[in-house]
Amino acid sequence: MAREEAEALAAPVRGPSTYTGTDGVQPSTTERNPERAWDKVGITAFSAPHYPPTRRDSLIEHQFGEDLADPYRWLEADVRSSPEVAAWVAQQNAASSAYLAQLPGRDALREKIRSLFAYERFSLPRKAGGRYFYTRNSGLQNQAVLQVREGLAGEGRVLVDPNAWEAGADGGLRTLDAWVPSPNGHLLALTQQRDGSDWRTVRVVEVASGRMLEDRLEWANDTAIGWVGDAGFLYARYPEPPAGEAYRAQVFDKAIWFHRVGTPQSADVRVYATPEHRDWNHRVSVSSDGRWAVILSSASTLPRRTVQVISLARGKAQDWTPVPIAPEMTDDWKFVEGVGDRLWFITNARAPHYRLVRVDLGRSGKGGFAISDVIGEKDDTLDAGRIVGNRLILSYLQHGSSYAVVTDLKGRPKRAITVGAIGAASGFGGRPGDPETFYQFSSFNQPSAIFRLDTRTGAATPFAVPHLSFNPDDYIVEQRSFPSRDGTKVPMYVVRKRSLAAANRAAPALLYGYGGFDVALTPGYSAVRMAWLEAGGVFALANIRGGGEFGRAWYDAGRLANKQNSFDDFIAAGEYLLKEGIAAKGGLAIQGGSNGGMLVAAVINQRPDLFAAANPDVGVMDMLRFDRFTSGRFWVDDYGSPSREADWRVLRAYSPYHNIRPRADYPAILVTTADTDDRVVPAHSFKYVAALQAADLGARPHLLRVEAQAGHGPGKPVDKVIANGADVLAFLARWTGLALE
Repeated sequence: MAREEAEALAAPVRGPSTYTGTDGVQPSTTERNPERAWDKVGITAFSAPHYPPTRRDSLIEHQFGEDLADPYRWLEADVRSSPEVAAWVAQQNAASSAYLAQLPGRDALREKIRSLFAYERFSLPRKAGGRYFYTRNSGLQNQAVLQVREGLAGEGRVLVDPNAWEAGADGGLRTLDAWVPSPNGHLLALTQQRDGSDWRTVRVVEVASGRMLEDRLEWANDTAIGWVGDAGFLYARYPEPPAGEAYRAQVFDKAIWFHRVGTPQSADVRVYATPEHRDWNHRVSVSSDGRWAVILSSASTLPRRTVQVISLARGKAQDWTPVPIAPEMTDDWKFVEGVGDRLWFITNARAPHYRLVRVDLGRSGKGGFAISDVIGEKDDTLDAGRIVGNRLILSYLQHGSSYAVVTDLKGRPKRAITVGAIGAASGFGGRPGDPETFYQFSSFNQPSAIFRLDTRTGAATPFAVPHLSFNPDDYIVEQRSFPSRDGTKVPMYVVRKRSLAAANRAAPALLYGYGGFDVALTPGYSAVRMAWLEAGGVFALANIRGGGEFGRAWYDAGRLANKQNSFDDFIAAGEYLLKEGIAAKGGLAIQGGSNGGMLVAAVINQRPDLFAAANPDVGVMDMLRFDRFTSGRFWVDDYGSPSREADWRVLRAYSPYHNIRPRADYPAILVTTADTDDRVVPAHSFKYVAALQAADLGARPHLLRVEAQAGHGPGKPVDKVIANGADVLAFLARWTGLALE
């Protein structure tokens, strides 16, 4: 970027404007693209938002031969500690709230989403000591309630009701995250989330009484709970971060700790750490028979892990010395289960689509080991596995959907678990020696239905089937494919009313994508999406490159220097929907979260003419500084490192914040984030919106909605999900021409 261009980015913003005319748009915008659906909506005197003033600094840095302006870096300060950033966020929220409040049909849409949430929901049960643990939401409870049954036929009783938890001393909203019962079901460890943050507090509940014990373990993050008998458990945590930096500072020195129930955290024993690799992330699991602790370590989001195991054999004193199974971080390893001195893993070592292997350990755990194949690599990707009774249940990915097969412990097939519809079957928790398991099936038009499966007979019986306010058969779920820019065939799900498909009628469409971090997008239900479908819209989900739908090659084709493939795929998906008459002309909206939020913002910069509206959610928008906050450094194997010139030039070419095109006709954009998002810090969205509002991008609005007391997504209360969903869908409907009742 030339220095004068860098200075232009830091130039003063245009003053606020007001839409006038019968259709609410300025004539110049209409003349640029006369086929926009939003031109025909017919809303009179529709007021544009008055963007609040945003200070621009004259900060220009010289990087790899270029002058690069960053006038909004001051927005990287924490909203909790910077009065200036807090005031700016409050003003942005006031502007977006005033605009969203006038959208036609928003209140009716909120009530529609609420009605679609109003059905009884259960989680998959977990069995321990003859007790069954599960969560239940009666419909509109902000958080699901943890319940327990004495035997499968028993009545459920409330064990933990997070809706009754009082706010913390700091006023933070506490929500229930994970929970794991001890092997005999007498105790249960749970993790509490505060304001949607990735930080967790571990607590312990006495099951018989429901009493919360005094144990309180702070600064857990991305942790599993591995019970060691019923006396205590293994978990992962970081050191306490510097004061005031908990939600934005980088984190280092994660370790695995053992906590004995009834003792203070200061008495915990550090079991495993890698001071020579301070940036490594560790997770721990314990085999169902309690014989082995398995520690998987990674240095990034790339599927490469080391494997260490620790013998938990009872003795006078616990020896925490680890035995390396895969000491080099070259391949992916997923722990399945352990029986005696045999451990099963899923790995992509010499198998891009993964294979199942068994590790045979010496009797002492220190006498060497042997690794043998159980099930070799197939065309479909082996995604997960579990031992239930004397059977292996394996989940495979096929064209973005999932299915399960049952084999014996030597990998010989026994049966396939079929569901007879496009969707995803998941779950299958259980333990060796007990043939009982539970799984769930869901699809875009079907909330999760839970079934109990007897692996001996293959008999499946319903455990919890939802009662719905709509008929799933009124909707059709199709899987199509389209050519990307380079000719690669990319799959996409298309969901719409059956009557709409039968009439071959185009309608406003919402296209969703992710395309990163080896994550596979599979069919799943959303009450918010269903409200869009009920209103007559189309929903499409594209399985673009960078995801994990087709193994390592598909993932590699959308990361690092290949990242443009993800954008090309998403653009081609939108073009296909329009060409095939599925999406109405001028009626295509796009949406994505996290990496998908970056995807949406990047393709807007590249093809602003293609889209009528967009919702980039909690996106990574400044690709030249993402590695400087919280866990951002883990993403360099997906994105590349901004400190390396070759990577920097790739990132510079598509970074949403740095590639906004002044004087282009941009779609309507509603950027959403949350004040306590410590995974993708909200500064990404703040800076991006400030740059959007400063540019001459046409008449349509470019707004920011910041959720308070919320994070990257998990743990958000139902009322916040409903309110956010109504705002976003009403905004997208307004600019795509979807009529709301």
